[in-house]
Amino acid sequence: MRSLELGTPDGMRTWLNSLVLSGAKTTTTGLFREYAEQGEELEHVGERLALLDGLGRPVATVEITAVEVRPFGEVGWEHAAAEGEGDASLEEWRAGHRGYWQRLGSRVEDDTAVACLAFRLVDKP
Repeated sequence: MRSLELGTPDGMRTWLNSLVLSGAKTTTTGLFREYAEQGEELEHVGERLALLDGLGRPVATVEITAVEVRPFGEVGWEHAAAEGEGDASLEEWRAGHRGYWQRLGSRVEDDTAVACLAFRLVDKP
């Protein structure tokens, strides 16, 4: 089983995982180019992933329910809001994600390809 590691392995991952476990977070967005850089295949509908904590330990299992690759500027509010991170608008979500990726050294423009994943929680160990 492949894994899903949200955010960075610090307090951010703990917070994001808590959102998944509570049911508030049912989507996530990643830079599509990172799949090639890491030699990973894109997730597929029906695939189950181990949700990992900051130490690489499984905290839950999620099942992918939708996968779309689209330009960052075309990600819609429904997907952004389902990330469950408390953004009040699509503009706030975009600014937050651009800032996050920029802190990690990646510049994101409206035409940057992103992978939009939707998932459901299927198991908590």
